[in-house]
Amino acid sequence: MEATHTNRLVHEKSPYLLQHAHNPVDWYPWGREAFDVAKRENKPIFLSVGYSTCHWCHVMERESFEDEDIAKVMNENFVNIKVDREERPDVDRVYMTFVQATTGSGGWPMSTFLTPTLKPFFGGTYYPPQDKYGRPGFKSILHRIGSLWRNNRESVIEQADDIMEQIANAFSGKGKSKASSTSESSVNNKVESIMAKAQGLLLKGALKFQSEYDRKYGGFGGAPKFPRPVVLNFMLSVAHRLLMASTATAGDQKNVAELKRAQLIWSMCKTTLLSMFRGGMFDHLGGGFHRYSVDEFWHIPHFEKMGYDQGQLLNSYIDAYQISGDSTFEQVIRETLLYAMRDMYHTEGGGLYSAEDADSLSVGAMHKKEGAFYLWSYQELSEIVPEDMPLLEYIYGIKKDGNIRSVSDPHHEMRGMNHLFLQHTIEEAALQFNKSQEQIRERLDEARRKLFEVRSQRSRPSLDDKIITAWNGLYISAFARAYQIFEDEMYLGVAEETARFIMNQLYDPTQKVLLRSFREGPANIHGYLQDYAYLIMGLLDLYECGSASAMDWLTWAIQLQTKQTELFEDQENGGFYDVAGDDPSILIRFKGDQDMAEPAGTSVAAMNLYRLYRLTGDESYLRSAQASVASFEEEIRNVPTAVPQMLCALNLLASAPVYIVIQGDPSNRDTQSMLRETRKHFIPNKVLLFTDMPRGQVSTVLSTVTGKQFGEGVGTWIGSDLNQSGTSCSTVDQLRTALSRYALSVNALESVGMTQTAESR
Repeated sequence: MEATHTNRLVHEKSPYLLQHAHNPVDWYPWGREAFDVAKRENKPIFLSVGYSTCHWCHVMERESFEDEDIAKVMNENFVNIKVDREERPDVDRVYMTFVQATTGSGGWPMSTFLTPTLKPFFGGTYYPPQDKYGRPGFKSILHRIGSLWRNNRESVIEQADDIMEQIANAFSGKGKSKASSTSESSVNNKVESIMAKAQGLLLKGALKFQSEYDRKYGGFGGAPKFPRPVVLNFMLSVAHRLLMASTATAGDQKNVAELKRAQLIWSMCKTTLLSMFRGGMFDHLGGGFHRYSVDEFWHIPHFEKMGYDQGQLLNSYIDAYQISGDSTFEQVIRETLLYAMRDMYHTEGGGLYSAEDADSLSVGAMHKKEGAFYLWSYQELSEIVPEDMPLLEYIYGIKKDGNIRSVSDPHHEMRGMNHLFLQHTIEEAALQFNKSQEQIRERLDEARRKLFEVRSQRSRPSLDDKIITAWNGLYISAFARAYQIFEDEMYLGVAEETARFIMNQLYDPTQKVLLRSFREGPANIHGYLQDYAYLIMGLLDLYECGSASAMDWLTWAIQLQTKQTELFEDQENGGFYDVAGDDPSILIRFKGDQDMAEPAGTSVAAMNLYRLYRLTGDESYLRSAQASVASFEEEIRNVPTAVPQMLCALNLLASAPVYIVIQGDPSNRDTQSMLRETRKHFIPNKVLLFTDMPRGQVSTVLSTVTGKQFGEGVGTWIGSDLNQSGTSCSTVDQLRTALSRYALSVNALESVGMTQTAESR
C-alpha cells in the first residue's frame, strides 16, 4: 500500500525515525534545519523522544501521530522533532531531566515543548489523544500550549530560562569539592578519604541491597522487577572480598561472620539468577532475556529484548558458572549466545543488532499486541505436541484457561493465553512421570524444537537493526568470556569479528574517535562516553583470551582510553562527562551518576583504568580511576543502591591485585591447559599477563614480564606483587590449588565454613 504522507524522516537511518516517516506530522530530525525554522517562524518546538521497541511509543503514534486532525494542529503550531534516544542519549538526558524534575516521573515516549532556543517549558510522557477521566488529552494540550505561546510568550521564555538555569546549577556542581579550591590536592584529599573508608562503604552498600532482597522470589526490590546485572556484579565482588577476609585468620569470630555474609550474598545472587531463568523473563524456546518482569514472580515480562540486557546478563551468568560450575547456568549462557548469533548478528561483517520489539501481529489481527509472538493458547499447544501435553503442563505450568495471573495482566490483554515458565524442574518431572532425567530431557527438547519451529512461522516482532558501539562492547565482553570458559572457537570468532567491524566501520583511525551507531553505513554521530568505556572493557576481555590478536586488542584499548580521557575527563573534579561538549545544541553537559539498566560510563571507565594500570604500570591510569571513584563519593555514601558498578570499582581499588603470569606460547597445548584452569576461577581482582606475546610491548609491566623466567619451562606464576616472591606452578594441579586460595567458589564457601565451624567449637 502506497504511503499517503512522507516527511523528512524518510532520509534517516534509525528504525525508530523511519517508523514515523509516513506520519502526517511534519517531523524533523534533531538538527540545525529544525532549529532554524523554529527561530525564523518563532514557533515552539514539540520534541518527541522514544525508541523503536517502545510499546507506549507505538501506542502514541497510532493514536495521535497518525491522526490527521492532531497532526494538523501540530504542524500549524509547532516545529516537530523526533529523536531516537538510543542514537542520541545526550538529547534524551537533558529533557528527561527536565521532565523528571517538573513532574516527578519519566519514561518513553517523552513529550516535551521547547522554546526556539531549545529550552523546555512543559513536558510529560505518553498522552492519550483525547481528554479522559478529567485529564487533558494530547490534542487539548497542543491547543493550550499553542495558545500559551501566542498570548504569553515572554512569560514562557522567562520560565524556561529560569528552569534550565536551576537544572544547570544543580548538575554543574556534581562531583565538585566543597572546598574553595578544585585543585589537585583537593581531589587527592577526596581520594584518600574514600579509600580510607572503603571497607565500611562497601559493606553498607551490600547491607542496603540485602535489605531490598525478595526472600520469596529472588531479586532486589518489588514489582516491576528489573534484572540490574550491576547489582549482581557488586554483590558477587563483595562476597569474594568477604571470603578472602574470612580465610585470613580462620576461627576469628569476626571472620566467621564475614563468611556467613558471603554465603548469604551468594545464595541471594544464585536464587535471583535461577529465578530469572526459570521465570518468563527468559525465552525458553529461543533463548535470550526480555526486558523486565511486570510481576514479583518473574512470570510475565515486558517482552522487548534489548542488546544491553543480553550482554550484561551473559556476564552475570558466566560469573555464577565460574563460582558454582552449575550446568543450569551453562544452559542459560549457551542458549542466550545462540539467540544472539541466530537472531541478532549482522552477518555482513560482524556486529550485533540493538533490540527486538515487544509487539507483533497475531493471526488475523489488525494491530500489533505485546507478547503476541511468545504466547500460546492451550488448543494450539495441544495440536502441536499432543503426546507431550501432560509433560508441558507440569514443567511449564500450562493451563487450559491460561496461566497468566490477573495481577500480571490487569487489562486482560493476555486472558486465556499461556506463557512458558519453569514451574517444575527436569528432576521433579522425572519423579512425577517415573522416567529417567535423560528421557524427560529428550522429550522436552523435542517438544521445544517443534514449538520453536511453529513460532518461527509467526509474524516476528520488529527488529531494530542498528549496531550501537557501546552495546556491542558489552557483547564483545560476553562472547570473549564465554570463549574463555567453554573454549568454543565460534564465541571467540564472534567477539573478534565484532571488534573488527567496529574498528573498520565505526572508528576513524586518523582522529582516533568512535562513532555511535551503524545502519546501512555509519551514522554521523560521534561516540559518547559509554561507547568508549564499554568497548574498552570488551577489548580488555578479548586480550585475556590470549589469541594471536591479543596484543592488538590491548593496544587499541589503550589508544581509545587516551582519546576518552582527552574528550570526556573532568580534570578538575574527577570522573567523566557523558558527552564531549562540542555540540552547542546540548544545553547541559551531564555526568552519568547512576548504574541502572546500563552502568554509568564513569563506573565502567574507572574499572577499565584500574585494569590498564595493572597491565601497564602507568600511574596516570590509577590516579584517574581513583579520582573517578572519589567523584561519586556523595552517591556512594548516601545512595549506594544507585551506583553498584561504581562500588565494584571502589572494591577493585581497595583490593590487592592477583597477578597471574602465563609463561609459554598461548597456542601451546600445555600453556592452554594452564589458561583453561585459570579461567575456571572467579577472581574479580585478577590481572592476566603473558610472557610470550610479540615484542614491541605497549607497557612497562608487560615489558617486564616478557622474557622473564617465572620458573622453568611452561608454567604459571601467581602473586600480588611482580617484584616479590609468589607461587610458581608447573602443573595444572598445582595451579588449581594455588588459584583456589584467591577465588570465590561454592567449594570454598563450604569448605571454609566447615573448617571455621570446627575451629570455633
